[in-house]
Amino acid sequence: MKIVLAVLCVVSYVLATEVRQCPNLGRTIDDLSNRVQIGNCKKPPCRLRKDTNVAVQIKFKPDRDIKSLKTTVNANILGIEFPFVGVDGTSACKDIYKEDGKTKVNCDLKAGEEYYFKSKIEVLKVYPRLKTVVHWALTDDEGKDVTCFEVPARITN
Repeated sequence: MKIVLAVLCVVSYVLATEVRQCPNLGRTIDDLSNRVQIGNCKKPPCRLRKDTNVAVQIKFKPDRDIKSLKTTVNANILGIEFPFVGVDGTSACKDIYKEDGKTKVNCDLKAGEEYYFKSKIEVLKVYPRLKTVVHWALTDDEGKDVTCFEVPARITN
């Protein structure tokens, strides 16, 4: 059992993406970079290739009971936040799993329990090639972030 647990910890660490805390979250998320995986990106800037789907996985623990979540995803370009079309503002409920990563729970989330958000972000062909900072949050129906991170990214061909 100890060997299996050690292997799982190593795999989790290897798959992690280096991300930053959101400045306006109001709290620190412990070990945030080991809770986020964006495609095969380990170190920013993460390359987001146009006309592809990039897997995003976030492990999080809400600090309050949650009945509804939506994604808030945007790219900061010259100080202006541009939403990721087709991702920003969509319901996250269909992509929420229990800590085992297999059992769907939708959005009846309990405070203090671990959950996974697993989805894909479509990097549209029309997006310009550029360097940016991607802001990603799961937001409750009151507009408060449940979890949040930012990561430098590069949109490429």
